[in-house]
Amino acid sequence: MLYALLKYLESVYHFSSLRLVNYITFRAFAAAVTALLFTIIVGPKIIAYLKRTVIEPVKEEAPEAHQKKTGIPTMGGIIINLAILISGLLWANLADPFSWLVLLSVAWMGAVGFIDDYRKVVLKIKGGLEGRYKIIGQLGLGLIIGLYTYYNPKFAPLLSHTEVPFFKNLFIDYDGFYIIICMFIITGVSNAVNLTDGLDGLAAGCTSIVALTLAGFAYLTGNSKFAGYLNITYIAGAGEVTIIGLAIAAACIGFLWFNSHPAEIFMGDTGSLALGGAIAVMSLLIKKELLLPLIAGIFFVETVSVIIQRGYFKYTKRRFGAGRRVFLMAPLHHHFQKLGWAEEKIVIRFWIITVLLVLSSLITLKLR
Repeated sequence: MLYALLKYLESVYHFSSLRLVNYITFRAFAAAVTALLFTIIVGPKIIAYLKRTVIEPVKEEAPEAHQKKTGIPTMGGIIINLAILISGLLWANLADPFSWLVLLSVAWMGAVGFIDDYRKVVLKIKGGLEGRYKIIGQLGLGLIIGLYTYYNPKFAPLLSHTEVPFFKNLFIDYDGFYIIICMFIITGVSNAVNLTDGLDGLAAGCTSIVALTLAGFAYLTGNSKFAGYLNITYIAGAGEVTIIGLAIAAACIGFLWFNSHPAEIFMGDTGSLALGGAIAVMSLLIKKELLLPLIAGIFFVETVSVIIQRGYFKYTKRRFGAGRRVFLMAPLHHHFQKLGWAEEKIVIRFWIITVLLVLSSLITLKLR
């Protein structure tokens, strides 16, 4: 909205300073500052309200160290989601579908997560929103994104070929499976971030790093010169994803001010599902979905640890009559807690691993 206003003023009154709005880099920086300031300034007011209304009890199966977290409010994802939506609406070009498709993913999955949190902590319904309804919400978003991009000619490059990381001029053609791929990736990534959200600052810190990386890839993908030089698919308009990506990173960093150990607030499913959905949609729009297991490697490993744990437990229960475990506890971050690692150490080390993984993903640009 602010972008459109400034664009209009620049065209009518020819203020040279207003030409800055034509640059994605300027608007991305402005969106990041807006999101950061919103979380820092408005965040405490929302936290104060949530402390009076939405205290989530610590889960019985949680590690012993988590018992001291009793009384900390959840649903802090409201702060993150509002920061992203407001800064995106102000600074992104809403006439371009790249912007509002990512914003839609934040709003859509944020609503699903909000319903889940509300049922758990306000209505006191054990388990919150039933798993099947969460899946329906995730698949529904994937279906919308898939159908819209499939039938909109603007997104034709998304449908033909997807680059294979580490290989030059090697592509995979989704053919008729594109919509199904969208549904699978959005469901998988949103669940992965949700599983990672178990320690103070873990999900927010990792997400900020991943979102910043995807924002960089989006800028390169939307710039014909850079895309040509790096031999990656050029997608006109993809640069707008940079604006939302930086807003997501800044919102998460601002949220860490309150969510770092010891946390004053948890993001809940309201935040984790929204962030996961946004990461998935961003990667799909800039054709970096095959890089996600590397860029978002922590989310991927956390999910795999849960799959292995549950699968092995069920298998051994059928075969031996008693379930056995590979990890002391899943997701993986709880395994390290059980080993006696301090929460802060686990979180910082996972952040470091995420940084190393995203740096590795940047190497793929030159290897191709």
